[in-house]
Amino acid sequence: MNRSPVLCRMGILLLLIIGLCVCPAHALQAVEYHVAKTGSDANPGTQSQPFATISAAAAAAQPGDVITVHEGVYRERINPPRGGSSAEKPIVYQAAKGETVCVRGSEVVTGWKKVGNDTWKVTLPDTFFGQFNPFKQLITGDWFSPKGRVHHLGAVYLNGHWLTEAATLDEVLAPAGESPLWYTPAPTAASDLLNVAWFQPQKASDRVPADGFSAQQGTKTMVCGEGGQSIGWIDDGDWVRYDNVDCGAGSEQIEFRASSQTGGGTIEVRLDKPDGPLLGACAVEDTGNQQRWKTFTAKIQPTEGRKTICLVFRSGRKDAAPVEVQDGATTIWAQFKGVDPNQGNVEINVREAVFYPEKTGVNFITVRGLTLEHAAPNWAPPTAEQVGLIGTHWSKGWIIEQNTIRYSICTGVSLGKYGDDWDNRAQSAEGYVGTINRGLANGWSKENIGRHVVRNNHISHCEQAGIVGSLGPIFCTITDNTIHDIHVRRLFGGAEMAGIKFHGAIDTLISRNHIYRCCRGIWLDWMAQGTHVTRNLLHDNGPSEDLFVEVNHGPFLVDNNVMLSGIGILVNSQGGAYAHNLVAGEIRVIHTERRMTPHQKPHSTEMAGLLPNPSGDDRYYNNIFLNAGLPAYDKATLPVFMAGNVFLKGAKPCNHESDPLVWPEFDPGVELVEQGGAVDLRMAVDPSWQDVRRQLVTTEMLGKASGPDLPYEQPDGSPYRIDTDYFGEKRSASNPAPGPFRLTSEKEIRRRVWPQDQR
Repeated sequence: MNRSPVLCRMGILLLLIIGLCVCPAHALQAVEYHVAKTGSDANPGTQSQPFATISAAAAAAQPGDVITVHEGVYRERINPPRGGSSAEKPIVYQAAKGETVCVRGSEVVTGWKKVGNDTWKVTLPDTFFGQFNPFKQLITGDWFSPKGRVHHLGAVYLNGHWLTEAATLDEVLAPAGESPLWYTPAPTAASDLLNVAWFQPQKASDRVPADGFSAQQGTKTMVCGEGGQSIGWIDDGDWVRYDNVDCGAGSEQIEFRASSQTGGGTIEVRLDKPDGPLLGACAVEDTGNQQRWKTFTAKIQPTEGRKTICLVFRSGRKDAAPVEVQDGATTIWAQFKGVDPNQGNVEINVREAVFYPEKTGVNFITVRGLTLEHAAPNWAPPTAEQVGLIGTHWSKGWIIEQNTIRYSICTGVSLGKYGDDWDNRAQSAEGYVGTINRGLANGWSKENIGRHVVRNNHISHCEQAGIVGSLGPIFCTITDNTIHDIHVRRLFGGAEMAGIKFHGAIDTLISRNHIYRCCRGIWLDWMAQGTHVTRNLLHDNGPSEDLFVEVNHGPFLVDNNVMLSGIGILVNSQGGAYAHNLVAGEIRVIHTERRMTPHQKPHSTEMAGLLPNPSGDDRYYNNIFLNAGLPAYDKATLPVFMAGNVFLKGAKPCNHESDPLVWPEFDPGVELVEQGGAVDLRMAVDPSWQDVRRQLVTTEMLGKASGPDLPYEQPDGSPYRIDTDYFGEKRSASNPAPGPFRLTSEKEIRRRVWPQDQR
């Protein structure tokens, strides 16, 4: 039967109307969920019937929704199951206006028993920790140096501030001095560590395949060299098994490339299992640290055919710390000077992170106004998944703003990479190139990753980095943050510590941050291309420098910064432009660098090739230097370009600058005065510095970075024109004054340098 077209159209219209009527509320408007300590997760999450946990609200929230958290301390790991759909429709996590919200990765511990002096102990069942017991896990990873002892992820807090981990139980039992702690279980020898970086049978054809590995106590695997294999730090009695090894006739020797930090020891070669027949052994001396490899040879008793062998490390030291190991429990000793911990507020870490998605690609999340603290993430090298107290985990479009982020065993904010089977297996330049290539295969691009905003946060008390990121910090904006007390305890070491430590900060802006009392201020390592570091205040950082640029090819721009630490800039890169900075400390240049490192196509993550890293091809215009200056560039391999700089208080120019202004006796008496969180700068100047003609720094003036053959331009391709100063105020375009501040007829500058006018 034929139906009337009019009736058919009416039926379709009716279906559309019905469909609109049954659409969920999210299709019409966003929802605001509420969380309060008085709530219940059985509630609908309204203001009158709030959820009890932030995690319950996260499970309910959809793109465009807002989660408002009310006053109180929340002890949970927020693992957002989804993000927003766009920058216009994020999922927002925020503190209620005017209310203090704290999210902690710790739990309160009571039941302490006094054992003498000011020392107390408590024993906790494993059920207290759930799936994550940080006191049973060691800090470990690529480029991590334990400095001859073990370090755990767990920490004890008294009234919110952490105690220092002790190396031995005796330190905690002794009369109170500092406040260290010791906990068990722990390795048999707490301070004897060996890194076996490469095991290789005598015959090159017999190298062990990378999948022939097993080990105890959480040691890590990594590939080191073609067909080679290495493992992480191991302790006394630890062992590694290698299968299918030819130990027959003609293989009377096995070579090891090893490094030991604490007295060395012996590597035993055993058949089949760790306590199997001894085939041979070799002594390993103390080589100083994990970067000083040395080859050792063990003579072995040949066996017929291919066998399984175990390498067992035996420490040369005899002063192992006493431990108390209980099945299913952890005992913690802690020293509380003059405090009964059962009456005070004592907490311990029980969660790896506070706000971190387990899965990747959770995009467009805003976290605003929260206090996030007490987390136990592991070491975050560029070759591994970088978990932070809060982290974006290989996603895009997050906004992390107006938060207090503090007390992370390693890293505070992570804009890091994903994890895979190659984590902590690539401790070399070649290995990291492999990490980059795998990142590209896993969607490393402007369309999928980065574009995060981290602004107006207070970040402190992190023992690796305040903000870290490998591949993840591309196209990001890092502004108006206060970052301090980063890696100040220095119980361990490595190559990843700084207020801000980025690998791959492509087209990233780092601006108007206050960074102080950090081991190092800003560290831009690999692929700082299109990076802009401007209007930052850095001081009291050390023992390293305010800024370290490592194996980058540029172009990157550093302008209008105030750098007042003892070492200003360490340069192991090319293609940098430094303009209108005030640098009080030494400038160091590394002239010998063998690594080949990548550069990218313009405003892209796509690799354009690998380049060597000779010194030079840097530009210095219109800066003010105190104390040291630029003579480190006298031996630069590539040309350097310098003009308009002022050298005061003994600072010296480079011999490549034709007409520098050198006043060796002039001491500007730079002084920072802090009052109520604000910082004022006082500095003597001379108006006559403006009598020297200087050129405005622009994209055209800077030319191109020679390695990648690219101009100094903004992320959108528009040109730079450095015609504003540290405060964002206009400077003379026809004759700009040197340094980060405009000059007038006055002979002294007195300005508030923090916080800045956030215009």
